[in-house]
Formats: sequence, C-alpha cells, structure tokens
Amino acid sequence: MKILIINGPNLNLLGKRNPGLYGSGSLQELQDFLKAEFPNHSLEFFQSNIEGELIDKVQQAMEDNTNGLIINPGGYSHTSVALRDALEPLEVPKVEVHISNIHAREEFREKSITGSVMSGIITGFGKYSYVLGIQALEKLEKQQ
Repeated sequence: MKILIINGPNLNLLGKRNPGLYGSGSLQELQDFLKAEFPNHSLEFFQSNIEGELIDKVQQAMEDNTNGLIINPGGYSHTSVALRDALEPLEVPKVEVHISNIHAREEFREKSITGSVMSGIITGFGKYSYVLGIQALEKLEKQQ
C-alpha cells in the first residue's frame, strides 16, 4: 500500500515544542518509527509550514497512485477552508490524526474544518495516532 503521510505547520518542531503535550521525539524519529512498524507499505512523508505547499501535495496525490492518506494538518485543521477543499475530492481512504487530544485543549481546537471530508479522525494517542491511522487505512482499503 502506498501511503502519503502529511504533517502540517510546526510539526517540524516535534521534540522541541511543548514535549509534555507532543512528546520528546523528533519528526524524523516518528518517521523512522512508522517505517519500522509498517515495513510492507510504501510510506512517503511530507511536512510543510506553508498552506499552499500542503494543498499542492494533496492534489499531487490525486495523480500518483497514492492508496491512502494520513494527514496531521496541525493548526490548519481549525482554520483552512482551502486545505479542506483540496482534501475533499481525493478519492482514497484518508485519516486525519492529531498527537494531542484536540478535544481536551482550547475550545477553538475542538472543531476540525478538514475533518468533515476525511474517512475519520484519530486524536490523542501521541505517535500511536499515526499507527492507528495506518491500521484504519488498511481496513478501509480492503473494503473498496
């Protein structure tokens, strides 16, 4: 299975930004962990702090035989209509993930604009949110 894993703004700061909330591991360590957990999948990783670059990557996935998408849009989950609109026509299983529990944080984080066009949302399990997301993609792909 070819899975695109997109990380949005500030996720390049994993391990540096609020480790009590997001964990002490870096983004590279997260990627290495996922590669080790899922050696039979082709995992492509992309991170950007720039909304337009995230949109371009989502649109590229419509053309490159991507079988599933994991996205942690970061703060754009709550603010980006443009990213939501880019995700909507992508016709593969897609799971939004969050490291922290967005429902146990500030009120503005409880609503995910992007979540309305996803197959599902997994939130609050640290790096295991990504593991659960990939497992969900596996199940969803079998249903297609």
